[in-house]
Amino acid sequence: MDAPLNGKTVAFLATHGVEQIELTRPWKVLQGAGATLHLVSLKQGEIDAFHHLDRAHSFSVDKVVSEVTANDYDALVLPGGVANPDALRLDKDAVSFVKHFFNSHKPVAAICHAPWLLIEADVIKGRTLTSFPSLQTDIQNAGAAWVDEKVCNDNGLITSRNPQDLDPFCARILEVLSKKE
Repeated sequence: MDAPLNGKTVAFLATHGVEQIELTRPWKVLQGAGATLHLVSLKQGEIDAFHHLDRAHSFSVDKVVSEVTANDYDALVLPGGVANPDALRLDKDAVSFVKHFFNSHKPVAAICHAPWLLIEADVIKGRTLTSFPSLQTDIQNAGAAWVDEKVCNDNGLITSRNPQDLDPFCARILEVLSKKE
């Protein structure tokens, strides 16, 4: 079996309220490609995922964001949901963690409402990205261009709109990580 991401370690930053499919689908794809994955959150224990507004499954946290840095990882995935990125953007360690990935020029993939965290980290000015449509004005006010596309890759910032776009989103993550030295 071809495992192009052997030796790559990817952080998934999420907390309670994460959209389950936006966590599990990229996780499954990257794990299948041989990457080592860590669920990073605000505190130890479990986080509760949702399917839109309905509670879904719980997932065990591997690492606490205050105890890791971007140096520990090759890339970062930010799943969406509404409550998840809204809570993360209020946590200084989560915001700093995201900012460090950009300062280190490492790939970051964000879907749906996750760009709220990118806005809070002040890392999107001058970039082009997509998101759930309700974030368009927020993204533009933060100095970025918003496009209505299934997936957008702006120099390692991979963004997507919603769960219906997960196939091209995951494919682009694999493509970028497979090329990244």
